[in-house]
Amino acid sequence: MTGEALLAGWLDSLRDERRLSVHTLRAYADTGRRFLDFVAHHRGVPLDEGSWHDLTSADVRAFLSARRGEGLRNVSAARLLSALRTWFAWAERRHGLPAVAVAGVRAPKVPRGLPRPVSPADARAVADAAGEAQDEPWLAARDTAALLLLYGAGLRIGEAMGLTAAVLPLGETLAVTGKRGKVRMVVLLPVVRDAIADYLRLCPWPMGRDLPLFRGAKGGALQADVLRRSMRGARVALGLPDSATPHALRHSFATHLLARGADLRSIQELLGHASLRSTQIYTAVDAAHLLDVYRGSHPKAQRG
Repeated sequence: MTGEALLAGWLDSLRDERRLSVHTLRAYADTGRRFLDFVAHHRGVPLDEGSWHDLTSADVRAFLSARRGEGLRNVSAARLLSALRTWFAWAERRHGLPAVAVAGVRAPKVPRGLPRPVSPADARAVADAAGEAQDEPWLAARDTAALLLLYGAGLRIGEAMGLTAAVLPLGETLAVTGKRGKVRMVVLLPVVRDAIADYLRLCPWPMGRDLPLFRGAKGGALQADVLRRSMRGARVALGLPDSATPHALRHSFATHLLARGADLRSIQELLGHASLRSTQIYTAVDAAHLLDVYRGSHPKAQRG
């Protein structure tokens, strides 16, 4: 089997079984084609089932080094490595091809700094990467849907885990029970609804009104720690900082709304904060983020 056929089969599985976004599929296809081209020039032979067995970690490191030489940043290089790991794991499961070439390669370190909100692109990437780590398609869809819900609707992880199938069918809004039993309405973005719909289509467990919406592998309620571990693995694979937690997705939701001009009272209602003081922390977070951007790009900030 040729390298092109292996790449096509992997992308088909990501589309049909994992239901990844078009954006993610496009990025993975680009990574796969670049890797095929690199191997053909680096080793002098095109990649196929036979030459796959000869790949080593040195080949993968050389590919990463070449991409870094083209200006790829650490975070992007970590995502590239995550994509290769997913491809190699698929090739091992489907075709018995070794994945040892990526096993010993570590993601580039991302400089630590003050905790910052997860960017929209990173939020989607970490949700997809968390799903990709699961072998079962329905578990992959579950983790992706749950994390997108935290980011897209600003839910606490306990609120998401507490949802039952009584919320179905999903509409444009969702009633969420927060702290002290307070119910609030949140908006469900199309991408979140689609992700949950994909999970429901693949989930093998029945969805009775009083049963949990998000299910564990054995059919019980999904535990928050399971989702935290899933995001932790995705965070490491992508080279994101330790501050990129499920709760950080909720912070990102609020910060991005503020950056787009939403008023604090509206954000307070969407988050379910009892006090406006709790919501006001996002003005400081957003100001700090803007200061980072200024220092990194404004000409006057470069002087002295």
